[in-house]
Amino acid sequence: MRPTQFNAPAALPTFWRTTTFNLAAADLSARDQYKLLAGSIIPRPIAWITTQNTTGLINLAPFSFTTGISNQLPLLSVAVLRDQGQAKDTAANLLARHEAVVHIVSADLTKAMNQTAARLAPDQSELSLINLPLVASTDIQVPGLQAARVRFETKLYQYVPIRNADGAILTDLFILEVHRFHFADTVLDPTTLHIDPTALAPIARLAGPTYAELGRTFTLRRPK
Repeated sequence: MRPTQFNAPAALPTFWRTTTFNLAAADLSARDQYKLLAGSIIPRPIAWITTQNTTGLINLAPFSFTTGISNQLPLLSVAVLRDQGQAKDTAANLLARHEAVVHIVSADLTKAMNQTAARLAPDQSELSLINLPLVASTDIQVPGLQAARVRFETKLYQYVPIRNADGAILTDLFILEVHRFHFADTVLDPTTLHIDPTALAPIARLAGPTYAELGRTFTLRRPK
């Protein structure tokens, strides 16, 4: 890691005139690349996802490489990183049944969410680790978490395996289409369809075991 001096003009803000580190991705391990991405792309929303395997077992797991990806269709992307080359239960269930419920994690659900990040055998459900009831979905068979203030019933829209140079799958990338939206009445104004972010109280992932709550917000209008 060799620091390089950035010679900024004197008119630039002071924080621009600093020593920077110029790192080639090819010189870094996959772990270090991930570490830099996860620490830089912050805050990240957390998709807390229920899926169901072919025997009916419910899986529940959180993923922070997720976002909305379209303003024309209600689409979400969720990247499920593989574990030593093996697809995680969420990915396997999505590929088998093409359905999932995606929940937004509010502050009061943080500890429960973290518990479901534990590694369990495929024949064990993370629901056994927490005391949260399920609620039936309307359009899909996979149930959701009743305690979540926002949940989306989704179906698989597109699957994109992310491969390395040798063709091995590193990450299972899913694009999910929302077929039904569920909101707590404390969160959504049904007249305007505005969501109250303070009432939602979402948490976000930073790097490693660090999370953040919603802080100061401000309004900035786009130029016309």
